[in-house]
Amino acid sequence: MSEENKSGIPLPTIRRLPLYASILFNARDGKQTTISSSYIAKELGLEPIQVRKDLAGIGITGQPRIGFPVVELIEAIEKFLGWDNTSDAFIVGAGNLGAALAGYPGFKKHGLNVVALFDCDYSKIGSKIHDKEVFDIERMGHLTERLGVSIGILAVPAEVAQAITNLMVDAGIKAIWNFTPTKLLVPNGIIVERVDLAASLAVLSSKLTAAIKGKKSN
Repeated sequence: MSEENKSGIPLPTIRRLPLYASILFNARDGKQTTISSSYIAKELGLEPIQVRKDLAGIGITGQPRIGFPVVELIEAIEKFLGWDNTSDAFIVGAGNLGAALAGYPGFKKHGLNVVALFDCDYSKIGSKIHDKEVFDIERMGHLTERLGVSIGILAVPAEVAQAITNLMVDAGIKAIWNFTPTKLLVPNGIIVERVDLAASLAVLSSKLTAAIKGKKSN
Protein backbone atom coordinates (compact mmCIF):
# COMPACT_ATOMS: atom_id res chain seq x y z
CA MET A 1 0.00 0.00 0.00
CA SER A 2 1.41 3.40 -0.92
CA GLU A 3 2.01 6.12 1.64
CA GLU A 4 -0.85 8.60 1.75
CA ASN A 5 -1.81 11.54 3.93
CA LYS A 6 -5.32 12.49 5.00
CA SER A 7 -5.97 14.17 1.65
CA GLY A 8 -5.68 10.79 -0.05
CA ILE A 9 -2.76 11.99 -2.18
CA PRO A 10 0.31 9.72 -2.01
CA LEU A 11 3.21 11.28 -0.11
CA PRO A 12 5.66 10.77 -3.02
CA THR A 13 3.31 12.91 -5.12
CA ILE A 14 3.26 15.63 -2.46
CA ARG A 15 7.06 15.60 -2.36
CA ARG A 16 7.19 16.08 -6.14
CA LEU A 17 4.79 19.03 -6.23
CA PRO A 18 7.37 21.61 -5.08
CA LEU A 19 9.67 20.39 -7.87
CA TYR A 20 6.89 20.95 -10.37
CA ALA A 21 6.27 24.39 -8.89
CA SER A 22 9.91 25.38 -9.34
CA ILE A 23 9.74 24.58 -13.05
CA LEU A 24 6.44 26.41 -13.34
CA PHE A 25 7.81 29.53 -11.65
CA ASN A 26 10.59 29.65 -14.24
CA ALA A 27 8.05 29.17 -17.03
CA ARG A 28 5.88 31.97 -15.67
CA ASP A 29 8.88 34.29 -15.32
CA GLY A 30 9.68 33.54 -18.96
CA LYS A 31 6.14 34.61 -19.96
CA GLN A 32 5.22 31.04 -20.90
CA THR A 33 1.47 30.42 -20.69
CA THR A 34 1.32 26.64 -21.12
CA ILE A 35 3.63 23.76 -20.34
CA SER A 36 3.57 20.08 -21.25
CA SER A 37 3.86 17.08 -18.96
CA SER A 38 6.66 15.82 -21.21
CA TYR A 39 8.71 18.96 -20.56
CA ILE A 40 8.22 18.75 -16.79
CA ALA A 41 9.04 15.04 -16.83
CA LYS A 42 12.22 15.56 -18.85
CA GLU A 43 13.43 18.28 -16.46
CA LEU A 44 12.96 15.99 -13.46
CA GLY A 45 13.87 12.62 -14.95
CA LEU A 46 10.33 11.28 -14.63
CA GLU A 47 7.80 9.67 -16.95
CA PRO A 48 5.15 12.03 -18.42
CA ILE A 49 2.38 9.70 -17.24
CA GLN A 50 3.60 10.12 -13.66
CA VAL A 51 3.45 13.91 -13.98
CA ARG A 52 -0.07 13.77 -15.42
CA LYS A 53 -1.20 11.41 -12.66
CA ASP A 54 0.24 13.64 -9.95
CA LEU A 55 -1.39 16.77 -11.34
CA ALA A 56 -4.71 15.03 -11.88
CA GLY A 57 -4.63 14.19 -8.18
CA ILE A 58 -4.90 17.88 -7.31
CA GLY A 59 -7.62 18.47 -9.86
CA ILE A 60 -5.68 19.77 -12.88
CA THR A 61 -5.69 18.09 -16.28
CA GLY A 62 -3.94 19.29 -19.40
CA GLN A 63 -5.25 19.55 -22.93
CA PRO A 64 -3.84 17.44 -25.78
CA ARG A 65 -1.21 19.33 -27.83
CA ILE A 66 -1.63 22.36 -25.60
CA GLY A 67 -0.52 21.21 -22.17
CA PHE A 68 -1.25 22.71 -18.78
CA PRO A 69 -2.00 26.40 -18.13
CA VAL A 70 1.03 27.60 -16.16
CA VAL A 71 -0.65 30.16 -13.89
CA GLU A 72 -3.62 27.92 -13.10
CA LEU A 73 -1.31 25.03 -12.29
CA ILE A 74 0.82 27.18 -10.00
CA GLU A 75 -2.29 28.35 -8.16
CA ALA A 76 -3.55 24.77 -7.77
CA ILE A 77 -0.23 23.56 -6.33
CA GLU A 78 0.07 26.54 -3.99
CA LYS A 79 -3.48 26.02 -2.74
CA PHE A 80 -3.00 22.29 -2.20
CA LEU A 81 0.30 22.78 -0.34
CA GLY A 82 -1.01 25.72 1.64
CA TRP A 83 1.48 28.15 0.12
CA ASP A 84 -1.28 30.66 -0.56
CA ASN A 85 -1.83 31.05 3.20
CA THR A 86 1.29 32.06 5.08
CA SER A 87 1.89 30.08 8.27
CA ASP A 88 3.98 31.50 11.09
CA ALA A 89 6.67 29.28 12.60
CA PHE A 90 9.23 29.21 15.40
CA ILE A 91 12.78 27.89 15.07
CA VAL A 92 13.97 26.09 18.19
CA GLY A 93 17.75 26.16 18.31
CA ALA A 94 19.71 29.31 17.47
CA GLY A 95 22.96 27.61 16.49
CA ASN A 96 24.50 27.51 13.03
CA LEU A 97 21.68 25.49 11.48
CA GLY A 98 18.93 27.48 13.13
CA ALA A 99 20.55 30.73 12.04
CA ALA A 100 20.88 29.49 8.46
CA LEU A 101 17.22 28.46 8.39
CA ALA A 102 16.17 31.81 9.84
CA GLY A 103 17.91 33.57 6.97
CA TYR A 104 16.56 31.38 4.18
CA PRO A 105 14.45 33.65 1.94
CA GLY A 106 12.69 30.77 0.18
CA PHE A 107 10.40 29.97 3.12
CA LYS A 108 8.12 32.95 2.50
CA LYS A 109 7.78 31.94 -1.13
CA HIS A 110 6.39 28.65 0.12
CA GLY A 111 4.03 30.15 2.69
CA LEU A 112 6.22 29.86 5.81
CA ASN A 113 7.10 32.90 7.90
CA VAL A 114 9.68 32.46 10.67
CA VAL A 115 8.77 34.93 13.39
CA ALA A 116 11.21 34.06 16.19
CA LEU A 117 13.88 31.68 17.46
CA PHE A 118 14.23 30.01 20.85
CA ASP A 119 17.28 28.80 22.74
CA CYS A 120 18.45 28.04 26.26
CA ASP A 121 21.88 29.66 25.75
CA TYR A 122 21.76 32.95 27.66
CA SER A 123 24.49 34.41 25.44
CA LYS A 124 22.06 34.18 22.49
CA ILE A 125 18.80 35.14 24.22
CA GLY A 126 17.84 38.71 23.41
CA SER A 127 19.97 38.86 20.28
CA LYS A 128 18.62 39.01 16.75
CA ILE A 129 19.35 36.67 13.87
CA HIS A 130 18.28 37.96 10.46
CA ASP A 131 16.07 40.51 12.25
CA LYS A 132 14.32 37.77 14.24
CA GLU A 133 14.64 37.84 18.03
CA VAL A 134 15.98 34.91 20.03
CA PHE A 135 13.82 34.19 23.09
CA ASP A 136 14.33 32.05 26.16
CA ILE A 137 12.82 28.65 25.45
CA GLU A 138 10.83 28.99 28.66
CA ARG A 139 8.74 31.67 26.92
CA MET A 140 7.71 29.46 24.03
CA GLY A 141 4.39 28.41 25.55
CA HIS A 142 3.34 32.01 26.19
CA LEU A 143 4.31 33.18 22.70
CA THR A 144 2.79 30.16 20.98
CA GLU A 145 -0.55 30.97 22.54
CA ARG A 146 -0.29 34.73 22.01
CA LEU A 147 0.81 34.54 18.37
CA GLY A 148 -1.17 31.44 17.42
CA VAL A 149 1.88 29.61 16.07
CA SER A 150 1.46 25.89 15.30
CA ILE A 151 4.69 25.03 13.45
CA GLY A 152 8.05 24.48 15.12
CA ILE A 153 11.33 23.90 13.31
CA LEU A 154 13.64 21.73 15.41
CA ALA A 155 17.33 22.56 14.91
CA VAL A 156 19.05 21.38 18.07
CA PRO A 157 21.73 18.76 18.84
CA ALA A 158 20.48 15.19 18.58
CA GLU A 159 21.07 14.42 22.24
CA VAL A 160 18.51 16.99 23.39
CA ALA A 161 16.05 16.63 20.50
CA GLN A 162 13.47 14.54 22.38
CA ALA A 163 13.56 16.72 25.50
CA ILE A 164 13.12 19.88 23.43
CA THR A 165 10.34 18.22 21.45
CA ASN A 166 8.51 17.54 24.70
CA LEU A 167 8.78 21.24 25.54
CA MET A 168 7.47 22.18 22.09
CA VAL A 169 4.48 19.89 22.43
CA ASP A 170 3.74 21.22 25.93
CA ALA A 171 3.99 24.76 24.51
CA GLY A 172 1.23 24.00 22.00
CA ILE A 173 3.21 23.30 18.82
CA LYS A 174 1.17 21.00 16.57
CA ALA A 175 3.60 20.33 13.69
CA ILE A 176 7.35 19.78 14.01
CA TRP A 177 9.83 20.01 11.16
CA ASN A 178 12.66 17.89 12.50
CA PHE A 179 16.17 18.72 11.28
CA THR A 180 17.82 16.30 13.72
CA PRO A 181 18.61 12.61 13.10
CA THR A 182 16.49 11.64 16.12
CA LYS A 183 13.26 9.72 15.66
CA LEU A 184 10.88 11.69 17.85
CA LEU A 185 8.19 10.24 20.09
CA VAL A 186 5.14 12.48 20.12
CA PRO A 187 1.50 12.19 21.22
CA ASN A 188 -1.22 11.33 18.74
CA GLY A 189 -2.24 14.34 16.71
CA ILE A 190 1.24 15.89 16.56
CA ILE A 191 2.65 15.98 13.03
CA VAL A 192 6.37 15.32 12.52
CA GLU A 193 8.31 15.57 9.27
CA ARG A 194 11.98 14.68 9.46
CA VAL A 195 14.63 16.06 7.12
CA ASP A 196 17.08 13.18 6.87
CA LEU A 197 20.32 14.89 5.83
CA ALA A 198 22.38 11.75 6.44
CA ALA A 199 20.18 9.63 4.16
CA SER A 200 20.27 12.30 1.46
CA LEU A 201 24.06 12.49 1.69
CA ALA A 202 24.27 8.69 1.49
CA VAL A 203 22.24 8.71 -1.75
CA LEU A 204 24.43 11.47 -3.17
CA SER A 205 27.63 9.63 -2.24
CA SER A 206 26.43 6.32 -3.66
CA LYS A 207 25.45 7.99 -6.94
CA LEU A 208 28.82 9.69 -7.14
CA THR A 209 30.64 6.41 -6.45
CA ALA A 210 28.60 4.65 -9.14
CA ALA A 211 29.32 7.43 -11.63
CA ILE A 212 33.06 7.26 -10.95
CA LYS A 213 33.06 3.46 -11.32
CA GLY A 214 31.13 3.79 -14.57
CA LYS A 215 33.71 6.16 -16.03
CA LYS A 216 36.56 3.87 -15.01
CA SER A 217 34.93 0.88 -16.68
CA ASN A 218 34.50 2.70 -20.01
